[in-house]
Amino acid sequence: MSDPNLDEREQWDAIVIGSGLGGLSTAAYLCASGKRTLVLEAHYVAGGNSQVFRRNHEGREYEFDVGIHYIGECGRDGMITAVLNGLGLGERVVFRPLDSDGYSTLHFPEVEFRVPFGWDRYRARLHETFPGEREALDPVLDVMHEVSQAGRRLQRGELDMEQLGEEAPGFFQWGLRPVTELFAEHRLGERAPAVLLGEQGCYAVRPSDTPVVMAAGLADHFLRGAYYPVGGGQVIAGRLIEAIRAYGGEVRTKSPVQKVRVEGGRVRGVVVGRKGRRGTEIDAPVVVSNADLKRTFFELVGEEHLAEATAEHIRSLKMAVPLFCVYLGLDVDLAARGMPNSNHFIWGDYDIEGVYDELDAGKLSSKAMCYLTAASLKDPQSQHLAPKGHTNLQIMTLAPREYGVWNVDRGPADGGRYHRDAEYRKRKSELVEQLIDTSQQLIPDLREHIVWKEAATPVSQERFTRSTGGTSYGIEMSCSQAGPMRVGPRTEIEGLFLCGASTPSGPGISGVLRGGLDAAGEVLEADLLAPVLAGETMGDRDVLPELRPDWDAWRESH
Repeated sequence: MSDPNLDEREQWDAIVIGSGLGGLSTAAYLCASGKRTLVLEAHYVAGGNSQVFRRNHEGREYEFDVGIHYIGECGRDGMITAVLNGLGLGERVVFRPLDSDGYSTLHFPEVEFRVPFGWDRYRARLHETFPGEREALDPVLDVMHEVSQAGRRLQRGELDMEQLGEEAPGFFQWGLRPVTELFAEHRLGERAPAVLLGEQGCYAVRPSDTPVVMAAGLADHFLRGAYYPVGGGQVIAGRLIEAIRAYGGEVRTKSPVQKVRVEGGRVRGVVVGRKGRRGTEIDAPVVVSNADLKRTFFELVGEEHLAEATAEHIRSLKMAVPLFCVYLGLDVDLAARGMPNSNHFIWGDYDIEGVYDELDAGKLSSKAMCYLTAASLKDPQSQHLAPKGHTNLQIMTLAPREYGVWNVDRGPADGGRYHRDAEYRKRKSELVEQLIDTSQQLIPDLREHIVWKEAATPVSQERFTRSTGGTSYGIEMSCSQAGPMRVGPRTEIEGLFLCGASTPSGPGISGVLRGGLDAAGEVLEADLLAPVLAGETMGDRDVLPELRPDWDAWRESH
């Protein structure tokens, strides 16, 4: 007997939950391959951690990036380049490189290190900085280089596991072992390891739990070139949304998913609507979740649909350390002062492991990374980042996972209220001022030039992205949770797939875009990676709208 309500319900070939870059790239490739795909986003703007927000102060506009600060794999042979080209978007997203002689500057109590492009230059600069440790550094760098190159080839499908063992034995020996063991084996001192891990806030894992493949992979990722998208972080999301719409799909904001409908062990669609209200059923034989991994399984799907072992495994997974971010508008042009187009990582100590001890004890560490980045230096022609003569500056640090640090007993995704709490506001303000004080090591008169100031805690992050604990990186990329130990893209429920930071391709812009390609390939039961890396375009670029000088990525994403 047929369902009398079936004709009234929307029918799609696929539904994607969440509009992070993993979800958008999945949807774009499905649409380009002929699958009518609907993206559902709870927030009022799409993009997930790649979104921006705008502020107007006394008639002056600032645009702040939530998650895109600098990215790799944007060169001619880069993964990001290939994924965008595969959708016909290569000419629509332009990347501008950071300072090649120091895309990041690492500041320690007695050491300053500018990280250049290229492994050879990197090695030479480490030799200059630590002349007495050359014999210890070289074998460490040899392993990191071998592991990173093998890992990259594995990610690109250029090696299988048998070939990996033959061509890169160091990968099997070291890939998933803690990077601290590599440092200890070659008797590196205290300072060189801290410099080698100076940018580790990009994945936020304690050193003794960081696999060599993660540390080496991050180094290679940026040593090949560090970039920023011209037009700001929203551009990638905006162009993917443009492609989804052109290829027959749809992106809906302010459309939270209440439930994934599962019947008889397979997906039937979703229920859309605000929590506590009657939702609307939408049918699809395929659902791809770009939502938080734990919320996907325990809230959207329901534990009753999972094998006991699966539920136990998901429950046991540890989320990555979250971040705290300060957004500043300055009435001074730092470029005019000669400040280079570089990131800055200020560490209060060489003991990065000790920082994580404090964080895991629920303490805000005064020695944790203080990361400074100025978007207006990276994209000086932008009309939105900051007014002429002003600077858009962000400061970030690592934060504990516990809600109690912020005087909150539960997160906003579970109904917790926080932003009017006096103690929450006090603790937030104290950390803002601490980070500004630290940043004045580089910009001594910073405080007197601040004309706009706001901040986001991990609780804020959870409010907007519903990520467990407010992390930006999904489940922690630790030795026991890296690569094949991660989840997805295919699940035990027929028709349910995963994409995003918690899947095997990992966090970061390149990781989630690659993960979106993987998820789409699993849905289509096709290898998309090889043709995309070979330069094939999946969709008909002629259906994409004409390029317009007044195109606005932020408005496209609503």
